[in-house]
Amino acid sequence: MTTPVSVGIAGLGTAFPEGVLTAAELAERSGIPEEVVREKMGLLEKRVGGPDDHVSDLAARAAQSALEDAGRRLGRPVEPEEVDAVIYFGSPHKDYPVWLAAPRIQHLIGAEGAFAFEVASVSAGAPVALRVAADMMAADPGLETVVVAAASREASLLDYSNRSARFMFNFGDGAAAAVLRRDWPRNVILRSAFLTDGSFSEHVRVPAGGTRQPPSARTVQEGLHSLDVHDLEGMKSGLDAVSMERFVGVAREAVRRSGREPGELEFLATLHTKRSIFDAVLSELGLEEGGAVYLDRYGHISAVDPLVALAQGEELGRLRDGMLAVALSAGTGYTWAATALQWGARA
Repeated sequence: MTTPVSVGIAGLGTAFPEGVLTAAELAERSGIPEEVVREKMGLLEKRVGGPDDHVSDLAARAAQSALEDAGRRLGRPVEPEEVDAVIYFGSPHKDYPVWLAAPRIQHLIGAEGAFAFEVASVSAGAPVALRVAADMMAADPGLETVVVAAASREASLLDYSNRSARFMFNFGDGAAAAVLRRDWPRNVILRSAFLTDGSFSEHVRVPAGGTRQPPSARTVQEGLHSLDVHDLEGMKSGLDAVSMERFVGVAREAVRRSGREPGELEFLATLHTKRSIFDAVLSELGLEEGGAVYLDRYGHISAVDPLVALAQGEELGRLRDGMLAVALSAGTGYTWAATALQWGARA
């Protein structure tokens, strides 16, 4: 009988721009009361990129940090030439339009022998990228070390005067990465569950710049190159009816597919949402606040959030060896995604 191949997270890394936008500053820009920003949006501050903070650079910094962390965990340096593949799973808003960040990340970290490609699932990207990478590595003995990296600069697409886009005002900038190792028996990637409802596919978008509305002087003048919401009320009512059930549903299903029971879940690495949603998801999954990290000093950094939460969870002592964890997120389109993780070694 063939022994199942384990793929584990051997290193985690993050990178953030130096710029910070506080709750008070966001309130001033948007006209939303500071108390609402802090209490309802759940945001104390967020990182914001400057003119030199490009997605590929941020992701490469996070990947380098993850390689250094992997070296500490393995007890020896992990050299760039050991990396067999680099997968970018971050924001589609990158250094240039119609351009791949993955090859530049590969070059910047010195992984010249690795092939590089991208997985796009916007904010749902982390659970999806972990699944894609782990399955590839399990199927191909030649893939021993893979770097998955993501970054986001979507905060630069916000128009704080657009009330329809206010639910996105928590968007922040930053990057995270993980080093995955074949036959690594710790922090093992288990099974996943995904659900997509394409009826929400055109609600959140940058209206101009693609083939439907090519860029022009008119689209720039009319402010059509910022994130916007089409049919806000329709999107809100539709999501209110199904989102909680689907968030919780994919988390539980990922655990069950891993041969475990939802009641065994001990840590949730999830995206930044408004406080009421975060609290409700934890409650539905039977977790206390200590079983997660609320990213109120980072905001929502698209696909980056779950890896930041894992790193913060370890740093704060909330994510410990032997715990069953789930990386949980959701992204416009609309996709809900969860991947279960056995942190440390199973007791």
